[in-house]
Amino acid sequence: MGWIKRIVIVLVVLLMLLSVAVISFSDKKIPLNLLSSPERQSPSNWIKEEQIKVFNDRVILEIPGATWAKFTDTNSMDPFIDEEANAIELKPEDADSINIGDVISYETAYGVLIHRVIEKGVDSSGMYYYVKGDNNTLRDPFKVRFEDVKGVVVAVVY
Repeated sequence: MGWIKRIVIVLVVLLMLLSVAVISFSDKKIPLNLLSSPERQSPSNWIKEEQIKVFNDRVILEIPGATWAKFTDTNSMDPFIDEEANAIELKPEDADSINIGDVISYETAYGVLIHRVIEKGVDSSGMYYYVKGDNNTLRDPFKVRFEDVKGVVVAVVY
């Protein structure tokens, strides 16, 4: 009798999964995918597709005002950025153009740091950003102000 009970349980589970799949596909989204991570904010689209030219012998990025960035081996942005990577940055025009998910370089008393924006807000001193290295457990312990921002990472070359 135990094997019948197991078959019934398996059939019920399969029926439930099929129901979720039918509902999910009819809504064109799959809820509770056990194999993926929760959605995280990605960087903004700073470069338009028409600014990227790919040829057989070269790649041209038409990015006015771009600067080059290199990294030190702090491991704070692993695995996204490490010391061997190179990046292209743009100086944002205003504080509002920096969004959650963007990776910024900013001036601190410790030198230039490059971390991801995880929160932004406004206080009596104006716009600020909280940032965190992707590989760090905690966010940086201070507010980053727009005047400290040196650039937004718009491309990484490995």
